[in-house]
Amino acid sequence: MSLGRVIGLDPGERRIGVALSDPLGIIAQPHVVLDRRADDVLRAIRDICVEHDVEKVVIGLPRGLSGIEGSAAEKARSFGAQVGEETGCEIVFFDERFTTVQAEAALLESGMRRRRRREKVDKVAAAMMLQGYLDSVDRDGV
Repeated sequence: MSLGRVIGLDPGERRIGVALSDPLGIIAQPHVVLDRRADDVLRAIRDICVEHDVEKVVIGLPRGLSGIEGSAAEKARSFGAQVGEETGCEIVFFDERFTTVQAEAALLESGMRRRRRREKVDKVAAAMMLQGYLDSVDRDGV
């Protein structure tokens, strides 16, 4: 059973990392970074969903080390409600602890300079979060 195309959003205070899965919902790839403060950011997300025939939106849910949700998770859930309203897609939340740290480490290890890392880290973190979600999905219904 395939999931169809899935978009992953890693919302931060200033930027939103965006990742897309392949059409079968198996592999996540970094897509783009959006300016969270832009007036049309929800429309931009909707446009990506329409253009790529997205069926589901996975939003990174920041939790503390203990797994407890704080104010950042509350903001992510509120953002998810807005995205769901704008896109009409199913919204799923997925734990995104450490994805930005892992993305930064991977880009640093690749030898990428600081300025380029800053431009890419959010979408790479979104791809890592989305891949974690895709890997966790029970495709056999078991």
